[in-house]
Amino acid sequence: MSAARVTKATPPRDGAFIAGASIAALLLLAVAANMLGAFDPGLALNVDARFLAPGARHFLGTDALGRDVAAMIAAGATASLGVALCAVAVGLLGGVPLGLIAAARGGLADEGVARLNDVLFALPPLLLAVLLAATLGPGALTAILALGLFNIPVFARITRASARTLLTRDFVNAARVAGKGPLAIGFQHLLPNLSGLLIAQATIQIALGIAAEAGLSYVGLGAQPPAPSWGRMLHDAQTLTAIAPWLAWFPGIALAGSVLGLSVLGDRLRERLDPRARR
Repeated sequence: MSAARVTKATPPRDGAFIAGASIAALLLLAVAANMLGAFDPGLALNVDARFLAPGARHFLGTDALGRDVAAMIAAGATASLGVALCAVAVGLLGGVPLGLIAAARGGLADEGVARLNDVLFALPPLLLAVLLAATLGPGALTAILALGLFNIPVFARITRASARTLLTRDFVNAARVAGKGPLAIGFQHLLPNLSGLLIAQATIQIALGIAAEAGLSYVGLGAQPPAPSWGRMLHDAQTLTAIAPWLAWFPGIALAGSVLGLSVLGDRLRERLDPRARR
């Protein structure tokens, strides 16, 4: 029995280690970019140091403009994480209330929220970014709004489906007997019981947001030069892989590691906080 328990506990620990290491590296990069004033990748150009290979002075090398790749990756971590966090915040603030209202009131409210979700799901983030860029211009704000609007139906559907399973519980019936209305029940009783599941889903959406922000920056709809971005770094490196392959290696590793770590963390949180996922 004890050996079986050790075998079952090993994968979660491995996954937790991967997630913790990746997230710690991401946060360390973001903090380094804000605390070290010497890292100014947008303005610190040095044409005499173009295409330097990784070494003692620039341990990740330099790019076509002589900028330090390590500094660019550190500053890009702040941009990617900031866009992803803001987009998830928009999704939570817009989707959770809609899901609670739909579950608690039902009827026309439920049908209206369902149709709104269908409309928002029909517009992928790239198309939303193109439409917003035509009005607001490309940039970080465009990426935040596009990803945030896409996150609203994600959180609305999860909240609605999970809240409806709680409506038959005894504590909800007791709240009805006490005279509380549907909205009071939704926000005072259902929402606290959904917080763990929402946190797990938010972690996964942050990982997806980092990848989506890199994609939008890659096609020119995200952060604009000279603002740093992992997607922009990959775009600029695609024609230079023959002479400076490190320009694509290191931003790609940073992007893949961050997304992998947050995704694993989200899966582990869901397994712990959602009994259905454990089964």
